[in-house]
Formats: sequence, C-alpha cells, structure tokens
Amino acid sequence: MNRIHVCSLALVKSHLERTRATHLMTLLGPAAKVDSHAEIAPERYLRVGISDIVAGEDGRMTPEHERDGHVLPEELHVREVLGFARRWMAEPRKGPLLIHCYAGVSRSTAAAYMSVLALDSARDEFELAEELRRSSPTASPNPRLIEIADRVLGRNGRMIDAIRSIGRGEDCYEGIPFSLDITTQS
Repeated sequence: MNRIHVCSLALVKSHLERTRATHLMTLLGPAAKVDSHAEIAPERYLRVGISDIVAGEDGRMTPEHERDGHVLPEELHVREVLGFARRWMAEPRKGPLLIHCYAGVSRSTAAAYMSVLALDSARDEFELAEELRRSSPTASPNPRLIEIADRVLGRNGRMIDAIRSIGRGEDCYEGIPFSLDITTQS
C-alpha cells in the first residue's frame, strides 16, 4: 500500500526518519529557507514556491500580498504537485511520500488530498475529506489549491464541496501530522 504523510516544516527531519519516506514535497513561499535533505535524491524532491493565500474577491492577489512578495497558487503549481505525485506512484522501488508546508495545515493538506484523488480516481471526495478530518483535526486545505485541482482533475466541484463540508480545522500553530493511503492506481 502506498502512503502519503503530511507534517510541518519543523517536523520534516523526524518524519523522514520515522516514515522512511523516499520522496519529499515542500510547499513554501519562494523566499523561505529550507534545509537540504541529503537523504532524498534530487529527482525525488519537489519544491513548490507558493504562499498560503487564496485571493481577493476578484480572484487576484490583494495589493498587500503583491507588495509583500507573495506568490498566489496557480494551475501551474497544482500541475507540478500532481505530476510529482504521479511520478512517485510510477516508481517501482519507492517508499512513502512526505509533504510539508510551514505549519502542516493548509498547503500540504491540500496537496495530499489532491494527490490521493489524482492517483486513486475511484476515491470518493467526501469520504476522503472525512478521513482527512479524522486523521488531523487541524487540517484546513488551502481552498484555492482545492478549487484549481478540482478543475484540473475534472471533479465538477465535488472536491470543493467535500472540503467545505468538513469545515476549517482547529486553530493551531502547528498541524497534527497525519497520513493517507492510496489503495489503487488509476
């Protein structure tokens, strides 16, 4: 069985050791400093430089975000995440995939949710959202990433509705780490 683990930046090193992950995905703003992880081969590592923001009512970044150098998640970023997850799944000799963002709450939980649905196309969006909530009461998947992934994966709004149905996670400084299983390959 293939497994995706999610944690915060502060827990990456311990989770790499604990889970024996062979692949690592980092979702942090472009200016964020990240330790190199020599145990992960460069071709098994993806860094997606996005900020944990959604957008203003017009779908664009607010002037404050633009001024502060934030990067709004776009379709290109979602396709990077999904492409990396698919390459991970296609590798015959792989261990788990570890995904992290700063707090392990928003960007990383969205990336894990969308990756499972991309790799297991028969999976029900609502059941997976409920599993996500049971696994981590702090998970609050970034709604913009979910909206874009829903469109890219042709889920007709079901991903958006499923994530809305579980509501925002508990307030926290650092999310509760969790894992999701992928039971089949589409």
